[in-house]
Amino acid sequence: MTLSASAQRVQDALAAAGVATTIVEYDVPARTSAEAAAVLGCTVAQIAKSLVFRAASGAPVLVIASGANRVDEAKVAAQVGEPIGKADAAFVRECTGYAIGGIPPLGHARPLTTLVDRDLLQHDVVYAAGGTPQATAGTSRAAGWPTSGCSIRVSCPRGTVHG
Repeated sequence: MTLSASAQRVQDALAAAGVATTIVEYDVPARTSAEAAAVLGCTVAQIAKSLVFRAASGAPVLVIASGANRVDEAKVAAQVGEPIGKADAAFVRECTGYAIGGIPPLGHARPLTTLVDRDLLQHDVVYAAGGTPQATAGTSRAAGWPTSGCSIRVSCPRGTVHG
C-alpha cells in the first residue's frame, strides 16, 4: 500500500532515526487521543500526542504527552525557561510540516525544543501520529520512539508536563 506524502515523510524519518516500525494509514481519521485509541484498540494512555506551543521568544515547543494526561502549560514554561502559549494551525504547520491531528514526534520541518512525558515509558508499546490524522505507528520502548529523532530530548519528571 502506498502512503500519503506526509506519512511517507514520517516513514523516511523513522528509517533515518533507526526506528523499526511501519506507518499504517486507516480509513478513519483519529484527531484525538480517544479516537486514536478506539481505532487502534489500545488504551488512551498509550497514545503519544504531539502538542506544539509557541514560546514568548517565538520558538516552537513540542510536548509529547500521554493521551491520558493534560499538559500543564505553566510547568512546561518552567521547563523551557519562558512563557508559552497555544500555537495556531499556521504556526504548527510551518514549524512541523504537518497539520494538527497528524503531528509525529519526529521528522519536523525545523528543530523543536521537545519535552517528553515520562508516563509514556510505562507502556511496552506506544502509538503516535504518522503525519496525517489517518496515519499512525506503534513501537516498543526498546525502539526508543517517541524520543528517537527529537532535536532536543528532555525527559520530564513525572508531574512536570501534566497536573
